[in-house]
Amino acid sequence: MQVHIRKARVIDPQSGFHNKVVDLLVEDGIIKNIASSIKSNADQVIEGKGICVSPGWVDVFADYREPGFEHKETIASGLACAAAGGFTDVLLAPNTQPALSTKSIIQYVLQKAKGNVVGLHPLGTVTQNTDGKDLAEMLDMRENGAIAFTDGWKPVQNTNLALKSLEYVKAFKGIIVQMPIDASLSAGGLMNEGIVSTSLGMAGIPALAETLAVHRDIELVRYTGSKLHITGITNAESVEMIRKAKAEGLAVTCSVTPYHLALTDESLTGYDSMYKVSPPLRSEADRLALIAGLKEGVIDCIATHHRPQEWDAKAKEFEYAADGMAVQEIAFNILWDTLKDYISIERLVEAMSTIPRDIFGLETAIIKKGSKATLTIFTPGGHNTLAMDEVVSASRNNPFIGKKLSGKVLGIINHHQLHLNK
Repeated sequence: MQVHIRKARVIDPQSGFHNKVVDLLVEDGIIKNIASSIKSNADQVIEGKGICVSPGWVDVFADYREPGFEHKETIASGLACAAAGGFTDVLLAPNTQPALSTKSIIQYVLQKAKGNVVGLHPLGTVTQNTDGKDLAEMLDMRENGAIAFTDGWKPVQNTNLALKSLEYVKAFKGIIVQMPIDASLSAGGLMNEGIVSTSLGMAGIPALAETLAVHRDIELVRYTGSKLHITGITNAESVEMIRKAKAEGLAVTCSVTPYHLALTDESLTGYDSMYKVSPPLRSEADRLALIAGLKEGVIDCIATHHRPQEWDAKAKEFEYAADGMAVQEIAFNILWDTLKDYISIERLVEAMSTIPRDIFGLETAIIKKGSKATLTIFTPGGHNTLAMDEVVSASRNNPFIGKKLSGKVLGIINHHQLHLNK
């Protein structure tokens, strides 16, 4: 199949065509030609005002709930979300039932995703079934397709186990992924501890529940010389600690979610469980610190923390409602709508494509003649509104549905396939 992308601005600092408006001709999954103008009889022509093309975007943490929770999301519906959102690659959270703790479960999810336009990269667990007691067979999972290791929504609390895991993965240059949550300090909390939680009379989760976890894990990296990725940081102090760790030369990277960049704890004033997430939404000062950290490069990349929940899980008293937002399919729109006045489109694309590929050892995607076509096609101009009947996810716990957001994802090319959004 031939695909002809006309008059597209290339966003790829690795490419000799960066920031140039060109035609691209893709044939059988390979970029056959790039020029100012190309004549072709392509099967599919993509054109339009303000089109941009970049290396395929990577979501470094998303939960597709299968196996075990298919009523919330399946691998098939999750990958459809990713394609709609412009992601060519997704790192899959391990918090399923059973958890992604053995090579057989790793092989199962890879088989379920086989042949999809989106590449699925499972995150194996650090501990057996995420129970926090004994280390899982990480090397075995690594040899069968696990890209990195994490207990996901249940981060390792036992310091000795966290230390052993970091030492273990050094043998094969692996990466441990931690969510910055101290479970004992956040226990019973419903939202960020602060003025808003006090005014609402809701139990708060202090920033210390995050910063203590970040501090501990940085110290363990300093001790072991291993690699750590902290996913979903939410406050200014975490940004500062990671900045210092990087300046010291420690192998620490981090990611932020679209909703922590876009929203604050003020969103919870209506007791709407749609805004109940873990880690929680923080203050405006924290939100601005996250944006500054992303702009500066202290925050490396984006993790959607896509966590689908069925209607019943959210439509109950706030205290008992489940955590999470299912935002992967409009993550770019949320991000660009929030960030367009703060950072360049080049910096956002870098955080969504080049840097996560470097961190997790994914195949490099460069826009040049002869390279594999792993592309995201989008436009930063204009607006997009996701209607309820257009939602791709099996769940609807997305507070951005129906909201007018900036930019539009047109489609992706990956694995010799083309996906175009309607």
